[in-house]
Amino acid sequence: MPYFVYILASARRGTLYVGVTNDLIRRGYEHRTGIVPGFTLKYSVHALVYFETYQDIRDAIAREKRLKRWRRDWKIDLIESHNEDWHDLWPSLAAGG
Repeated sequence: MPYFVYILASARRGTLYVGVTNDLIRRGYEHRTGIVPGFTLKYSVHALVYFETYQDIRDAIAREKRLKRWRRDWKIDLIESHNEDWHDLWPSLAAGG
């Protein structure tokens, strides 16, 4: 079963959120629709701008913890190295592409 470490953003270079899940489409939907109250709902953080895939949950959790400790500019550099224009990746994942 794959596990995902992901970064959501409120806008280009906006508020960031780092999380981990075993179902990126479902979790993205939960963030987008506000089903789960909390940080992402309060700050309108719902655009999926970056993710990584892991086969072992322990590796995914360790990576999530590392990314949460990173400085903001490092996270921005990571996002922009893979998604320069900060496109929301969730719609294409949810559509199966």
